[in-house]
Amino acid sequence: MTASLPSVPPPVPAPTGTGTDFFAPTVDPGPGTGGSGAASEPVAGVGLAVWGALAVVYVVWGSTYLAIRVVVEKAPPLTSMGLRYLTAGVLLGLLLSLQRGRGGLRRLRLTGRQAIGCATLGLLLPMLGNGMVSVGEHLGAPSGVTALLIAVAPLMIVVFRVLDRRTDDRPGLLTWTGVLLGFAGLATLVVAGHRAGGFPLLPALIVMGASTYWALGSYLQPRLWLPADVFVTTVYEMAFGGLILISVGTLSGERFSFDYGLRTWGALGYLVVFGSVVAFTSYVWLVSRAPISLVATYAYVNPVVAVFLGWLVLGEQVSSAVVVGGGVVVAAVALVIRAERPRRG
Repeated sequence: MTASLPSVPPPVPAPTGTGTDFFAPTVDPGPGTGGSGAASEPVAGVGLAVWGALAVVYVVWGSTYLAIRVVVEKAPPLTSMGLRYLTAGVLLGLLLSLQRGRGGLRRLRLTGRQAIGCATLGLLLPMLGNGMVSVGEHLGAPSGVTALLIAVAPLMIVVFRVLDRRTDDRPGLLTWTGVLLGFAGLATLVVAGHRAGGFPLLPALIVMGASTYWALGSYLQPRLWLPADVFVTTVYEMAFGGLILISVGTLSGERFSFDYGLRTWGALGYLVVFGSVVAFTSYVWLVSRAPISLVATYAYVNPVVAVFLGWLVLGEQVSSAVVVGGGVVVAAVALVIRAERPRRG
């Protein structure tokens, strides 16, 4: 998942890579890194560096919903997010090509099948995932509520597992309990929040659709032909996603101007540098060096951070529906992760 699952920054937002899904992130940090895959035990202990990287993932990915809300106050949602992802993809690709001993530009080569796989992720995650999030926030969805709605993505992945008749992978009772609890919390959040006037229904439905597409992309990711290097996958996913977003935004009549104020450009730059590059790099580093059960906590910490920052910076209302419904959603996600970890970690 990209900063997938994050993201969705993932949205996360959640990082992507060959063989990755929400419950057991498995990434290949690239040749010469000394290992790949999800660590069930810390490689070098849970030290200060691990907690520092985890704090970056918590705060940065939790704050991306706030930054998106700031950007779309003035800028068109699809085109601005397209510029975000295209710029981040080019920047990350440049950094990879400049790394010594990694093959330079040859590191970025990919086959036709891999290009199709990356383009598919670009459509499902940056475009239909993050793009719809930006549209929802542009139409009035509060950033904190948006984060809580996106948090149900791992619950949707469980549903996709059940619907996939090609596998016999079926969730256990505790997982189903978490899923049903999460959807109950989601209903409370949306219906009670709408009745209380906290946020309009249409933006909430759009964000829920974005969460579904994000979950679908995350579920399909291990089944796609992708580069073995998770960073290379992310470069092309963001580049393809950015181009799709810009194209759809332009065709829909959006007009991006370059005379926005410092507030808008600052938020957009934050999304490019920190949301799409720094936090993602921190996540990949964490996956190879910290217990995966610790790394996975970002999925239910990020929404809490987002609600707090939305209240602190934008003055977003934290109603009883947000507290109760959002609290149930976060607890359900934590329960599902805990139930799935022994079987899939």
